[in-house]
Amino acid sequence: MANQPNPFWDMDISKVMGDMKLPGVDLEALMASQRKNIEALTAANKLAFEGFQAVATRQTEILRQTMEELQKMMTEVMSASSPEDRVAKQADLAKTAFEKALSNMKEVAEMVTKSNTEATNVISNRITDSLEELKAMAEKKG
Repeated sequence: MANQPNPFWDMDISKVMGDMKLPGVDLEALMASQRKNIEALTAANKLAFEGFQAVATRQTEILRQTMEELQKMMTEVMSASSPEDRVAKQADLAKTAFEKALSNMKEVAEMVTKSNTEATNVISNRITDSLEELKAMAEKKG
């Protein structure tokens, strides 16, 4: 069976809907509203992707910094003169590493929250606008 093109891909939906002449329905306004919905989804996806990229970049930076700090810590611990000094240095370095890890986790969580909020706000604002547009269309009809 040969792969035949789908005739529906070439169909102009606005022309088909316009030919139907649905009473009381402003097809141009409806199509414009749907276009705005798609634009809002596109903008929200773009914001979400940019947020994902920023988080991934920051996590890579954190990993690089952590590895550098780990090398320094190991050098410091090994350079301690006595076993007691080594234990003291290890405890101090473990505390510092733990505090840094918490700080990094908080920073990344804030980045994710900010990104999600921005994307959600785009969608939320569009939903509000869309409902207002529908209300205006209904009032115009009535």
